[in-house]
Amino acid sequence: MKKHRNSGFTLIELLVALFVFAILSVTAYRGLNAVTETRAHLDQETRKWQALERFFARLDGETAQVLARPVRSANGIQVAAWIGSPSSTESIEDVQLAFTRHGGFDASGTPLPPQRIGYRLREGRLEMLRWHALDSAPHSAPSVDVVLEGIQEFKLRYLGNSMIWETQWPPKTGASAPPKAVEVTLLLKNGEKLTRIFSLS
Repeated sequence: MKKHRNSGFTLIELLVALFVFAILSVTAYRGLNAVTETRAHLDQETRKWQALERFFARLDGETAQVLARPVRSANGIQVAAWIGSPSSTESIEDVQLAFTRHGGFDASGTPLPPQRIGYRLREGRLEMLRWHALDSAPHSAPSVDVVLEGIQEFKLRYLGNSMIWETQWPPKTGASAPPKAVEVTLLLKNGEKLTRIFSLS
């Protein structure tokens, strides 16, 4: 009489199948994880460069509308139309760069009043300051907005009429008018360095 072999998988075959399935699962997970991490990195890089491009485009437009109009600070001191300092202190009004610019036009084409704006680096963030009026009232403070993050250094140089670059403005020579151009250098936290030069009208 013939013996019939029971159909099905042996324990060895099941273990081999589970082992192969585990290897395929780990490989698929690692591949998916790598794709996800690459996508997240690309999105982060895209947002970073978009923010940098917006900052440089904004600064280009602002420096093209500079006004040689001095202002009066909240403590009553007259300040040059364009001022630049290598660093800033903890004072709410202290900045590395501040200047007066045209206010532009509203939707109907009516000219807006001039504006006073400034920039400074504080705790890895590049901040933009806006004064509510050119001549500040006592105890008034500008509004502060963060325009860039992850910044290690924010350096500025100014081109004078003698075609010499200065690290502060007004320079020691006593020139009070805005410079001919400004050089902006950003050092990012990852070591990338960007330099742009903007010509002033």
